[in-house]
Amino acid sequence: MYTSRGTLDRQAAINQYGQLVRRVAAQLIAKLPANVEMDDLVQAGMIGLFDALSRYQADQGAQFETFAMQRVRGAMLDELRGNDWLPRSVRRNQRSIESAIQRLEQRHKRHPSDLEIAAEMGLTIDAYHSMLGDARGSQLIYLDEMGSDDSEEGFLDRHQIADNAEPVSMLRDERFRGALIEAIEGLPEREKLVMGMYYEQDMNLKEIGAVLGVTESRVSQLHSQAVARLRTKLRAWA
Repeated sequence: MYTSRGTLDRQAAINQYGQLVRRVAAQLIAKLPANVEMDDLVQAGMIGLFDALSRYQADQGAQFETFAMQRVRGAMLDELRGNDWLPRSVRRNQRSIESAIQRLEQRHKRHPSDLEIAAEMGLTIDAYHSMLGDARGSQLIYLDEMGSDDSEEGFLDRHQIADNAEPVSMLRDERFRGALIEAIEGLPEREKLVMGMYYEQDMNLKEIGAVLGVTESRVSQLHSQAVARLRTKLRAWA
């Protein structure tokens, strides 16, 4: 990685860490809609790697790999923020699903089924399920929360209140955390299982499908529907 003069060998770093860039891109794209291109993320990640090569100083204490992967992931997230990574039609459909769920919950005082939501929206069950599939990547959480798969922390663990946080912020965060936990606990059983396996256990859709005995596409539908229910419950926190 270093030349005889003790400076970082750029080409060696590119050769060594190019595959890591693709690995980070693969981790992110698994949680994004199908319209996001892998090559676009890799290209953004390589720009982040070049930036790391120009900025890295060994005397800062951090290992180059750690420093570089932070830059790579940050560059990919910046690329996603700078583009409409979720199509407008999908956003519009997601809002329609949330509105239908909210109306049905107010009317029946319980969680509506797939069939009831489809009927409320004037859709066939197949059309509704297709809409849910298109909404893959419509996340409850921010892009910044898509951390490394190497982390052993769960989603809620990563939201621990900082010791030096402002009292008002601490109170708001504690209340949101409590509201989120309550909302997840109140999900229909299969959707609650999907959320737990996906976010807490870092299982992919195929693995979750194997546990539940359903197809990968059905897991994607359950996830999207769970997100819509949670957004409805947590709308006041938007």
